[in-house]
Amino acid sequence: MNSERIRIVLDQSRKRGMTLLAPDDEQVGIAARMREAAANQTLIAEIRAEAERYLLTPDPELTYALFRIYGDTGERLAYEKVYFERRKRLNAFVIMAILEPDHQRYESAALNIIWSICNEYTWCLPAHFNEGADRPDIDLFAAETGFALSEAMLLLGDRLPALLRIQVEEEIETRLFRPFLEQGPYGWETADHNWSAVCAGSVGAAALHLIEEAGRLSELLERVLRSLDCYLSGFGEDGACAEGYLYWQYGFGYYVYFAQLLKTATDGRIDLFASSKVKEIALFQQKCFTGGSTVINFSDSTNESGIFMGLSCCLHNEYNEVIVPDGSLRAKYAADHCGRWAPALRNLIWVKDDWMQVSGDKAIWPAESYYLSDVQWLISRHVSDNGGSYSFAAKGGHNEEPHNHNDVGHFIVHADGQAYLADLGSGKYTAQYFGLERYSIWCNGSQGHSVPILNGLHQQNGSAFRATVLEASTGESCDHMALSISGAYVLSNLERLERRFRWEKERLPRLMLTDLFSFTESSEAANLHVTERFITFLAPELVQEGRIVLSGKRQLSIAYDHQIWQPAVTARSDIDHFGIERFWYTLDFEASIPAGMPLSASFIFQFDS
Repeated sequence: MNSERIRIVLDQSRKRGMTLLAPDDEQVGIAARMREAAANQTLIAEIRAEAERYLLTPDPELTYALFRIYGDTGERLAYEKVYFERRKRLNAFVIMAILEPDHQRYESAALNIIWSICNEYTWCLPAHFNEGADRPDIDLFAAETGFALSEAMLLLGDRLPALLRIQVEEEIETRLFRPFLEQGPYGWETADHNWSAVCAGSVGAAALHLIEEAGRLSELLERVLRSLDCYLSGFGEDGACAEGYLYWQYGFGYYVYFAQLLKTATDGRIDLFASSKVKEIALFQQKCFTGGSTVINFSDSTNESGIFMGLSCCLHNEYNEVIVPDGSLRAKYAADHCGRWAPALRNLIWVKDDWMQVSGDKAIWPAESYYLSDVQWLISRHVSDNGGSYSFAAKGGHNEEPHNHNDVGHFIVHADGQAYLADLGSGKYTAQYFGLERYSIWCNGSQGHSVPILNGLHQQNGSAFRATVLEASTGESCDHMALSISGAYVLSNLERLERRFRWEKERLPRLMLTDLFSFTESSEAANLHVTERFITFLAPELVQEGRIVLSGKRQLSIAYDHQIWQPAVTARSDIDHFGIERFWYTLDFEASIPAGMPLSASFIFQFDS
């Protein structure tokens, strides 16, 4: 849609102010809605507790010394911890000032942190800051900050002094609107991943709140809409987010936050939800949980996540097929370590008591199986009559996906929300994590995934290193997937490597894994060394030759041919996404075979309870 068409629509139907956040409500109505929703009471208590805790200490300062740490060492967390605490303080103080207007300490603290954020040298993180650039950087967090301040100003209304109002408007104009319109384009405008949605959606949302002149707003929105089209191009028709669930929650969340504002502003005449692909993306959330809050965490994703109930209710309102998950799975307020304003507010104003149920039953996800053909994921949830919830997921794909891990042919097995065969998920973000050393880091390279190692060689990164799906099917009692994954390796004498999964959904389900290898004869070595590697957080126990057990809430037995395979267990650790050491195991089965001889490797993973 071009800017002239957008301008015409805006002229005909534009709504402004509080109606963008809550149609037909005034400021008092929004506060009342948040206070009176039964589903919000625990969440409000969590926000109040955070606000009270923050009142005990002054706003932390973003010092030059903190800013320089990333450039000097590649370390991100020291600066980001302070940066994100400042955003958390903004959220807690502004929300509580709206909910409890007679509490002067909340209002004073809100005004102070707004002033302080306006005076930050940059709203970007050091990892995204281009020193010496001839234009202001606009990264994820600069855009989010402008979005947050524009809505805080809207919600506080006349309680925000004129001096601060002018300051907020000038900073957003200088840091976002003017460079976006006059000094772009920015690289993220054509990205097919979360950056385009978060950056463009945030800039567009702030513009809907603040820009009055229709022509200028239309020009900006045209650019935003083009960027959001690029974001959608990163999805196939199956709606799966190859970046993982948390990046779906993040990137698609910001798509939704902007889309809802634009739909309201134009009285529904520009409706970004009116797309079959967007509907499929909206359905991704309910497909990728395995049990309770545990998710299929391929790529840079943690293995557990709370759910944004506001986002879920909004999507259910748009598409009846989107389920509102059980309220026991709601994300805790403090769980968002980045302190993002948009979901924090919308988790309060978008929830509907009629749609919220809190059963406390952790096996609440229904038994379903999916094959997502564009990302080549097979996902299966099975609910047994013994009360257990069992899940299996495997992937093909390629090794240059967004937030890529070298994991072609990798798989996970969960029961009752616990990982038995695991994906390590995301590690600690540093300069090295996104640099040349990325695949030497265990959670990113294939050495940290449940895939074969051939002659000590791991999978290579790049889009050419990929799987070919030979079969994928789901059924009432059994799901199948067969992949050729030889293309993920560089080994001159590897002729064939097929990986076959058979997931049998009995009362106590089992997974049958078969790898078929064939090699040409090689003059380089008389024998080939094959390692079948599996990743687990549970200590493997050899109970007898040919049988290893993983004991958690339930027990998983691994059966193998002990005449071919020699098991080896190694305790390992690394640093997780939050900078905390985590401990896990590689369970390796090793065999040496004559060059040129085919090999069939079979493993049976059987739940015994």
